[in-house]
Amino acid sequence: MTDLRTPDVESLLCVLAELDDKDTLFALMEDLFTIREIRESSQRLAVARMLDQGKSYSKIEEATGASATTIARVSKCLGYGSGGYRAALDVLARIEEQ
Repeated sequence: MTDLRTPDVESLLCVLAELDDKDTLFALMEDLFTIREIRESSQRLAVARMLDQGKSYSKIEEATGASATTIARVSKCLGYGSGGYRAALDVLARIEEQ
């Protein structure tokens, strides 16, 4: 994936790291991504959260509408990925503790 980390990607990362207002972030997402991409990305995060809670694939599929393939892909990333899902889940856990 190091080929993916281009100067343009670095610029996007800098923007995302600096934006701290949810409405501004949402506006950027609306401009950058299609509605489908936003929904699918949000669905993957929900799948990761449910996998982390130990839910079964069938329960996750029923609750989120995600395919078994998507659930398996997210599961693989949770276990062997770059740690992005774990970081996101840790953020959500901190928010819920507040």
